[in-house]
Amino acid sequence: MLALLSKNSETLPGRTGTARVDRDTRRLLDRVEPGDIAVLDEMDLDQVTADRLLAAGVAAVVNTSPSISGRYPNPGPELLVAGGVLLLDTVSSDAFGRIKDGAKVRIENGVVYADRLTRRGPEVLVECLELDESGVAERLSEARIGLAGHLESFAGDTLEFIRAESSLLMDGIGVPDPDLDLNGRQVVVVGDGPGHAEDLRKLKPFIKEYAPIMIGVGQGAETARSAGYRLDLIVANPEELTARTLTGSAELIVPAELDGYAEGLHRVRELGIGAITFPGSGTPADLALLLAHHRGAALIVTAGAAASLEEFFDRSRRESNPATFLTRLKVGGTIMDATAVATLYRSRVSGAVMALLVMAALVVLIVAVLAAGHGSEVLTLVQDWLHRADLWGREMLNRPQ
Repeated sequence: MLALLSKNSETLPGRTGTARVDRDTRRLLDRVEPGDIAVLDEMDLDQVTADRLLAAGVAAVVNTSPSISGRYPNPGPELLVAGGVLLLDTVSSDAFGRIKDGAKVRIENGVVYADRLTRRGPEVLVECLELDESGVAERLSEARIGLAGHLESFAGDTLEFIRAESSLLMDGIGVPDPDLDLNGRQVVVVGDGPGHAEDLRKLKPFIKEYAPIMIGVGQGAETARSAGYRLDLIVANPEELTARTLTGSAELIVPAELDGYAEGLHRVRELGIGAITFPGSGTPADLALLLAHHRGAALIVTAGAAASLEEFFDRSRRESNPATFLTRLKVGGTIMDATAVATLYRSRVSGAVMALLVMAALVVLIVAVLAAGHGSEVLTLVQDWLHRADLWGREMLNRPQ
């Protein structure tokens, strides 16, 4: 026991600090302090995050995602290492479970230990790969080469897409003409990308007030139906959806190859439902956007159909990137992301108006009681007041948001 106490009192080798653990990087940056060890989840750590970490004076950064994935040369890791911050990428996925927020930890030779000794020796929390200056420089060099190849491939694929599908993109030739009239309507396209269920939840007030046309894409159709929404159109491979979703009231659009072949048509025949094929090289979400745009939608709100820089650099999407990029350019004047809509949207009936209506109802009740004993003069006065309140309320309701 005395030997163990003696070891605990010694300064152990490595870099020691308080762990600040959070998957939300922005929230983490607000609470890190000098000497802390930041544990985060940030693929391709960017310059803004690195600058904030350096300004906070952190001792080390433990990243549960690749700090340099190779998709493009991100400068964040180079800045951290040059600033004397120890940078580690975990080799296992349990860092958030093993490292507790606020705990004292120690880092030595790429291993995160609990800052204490047990009878069995140091307690290993997470094993990592330490990124030093040479390692960062090598990865950035590979990323630059990969980026050049990616951009060259993208340029070639974009030209090929324009040659093959410019009539579809620019003039809408080949876009299905569903029975549903989209002209001048608001449309919500529920994709199957990451966070689509949360995006759809954010749109609940907007959907409730404007009753837009609902288009489900892939698994996004299942999510929308499960959330209680009635779909008007579905753009998906029928093999990906349940019979309950397919046999609802929505019209079905099946993505097809340019030669007309479409997967899942045998399921359409088995269920005895109708479907329209839509040939195109874009993703189902791209096809849904083109359909809504060329059929006259006034506003297209996307949930789970993002087209961010991360998706652009995702090499698994190289073939569909040109269609996605050009589709967004084509519909750019009418498209909005669900998060933006939820941020800007608010009910046109403000709290003040609601309070006024409640007060008016109370006044009517009180006056009804008073008027029973004081005649028509009180009624005339109150009618005039209510008329003024009604005009003010109408003005508030019609005021631009």
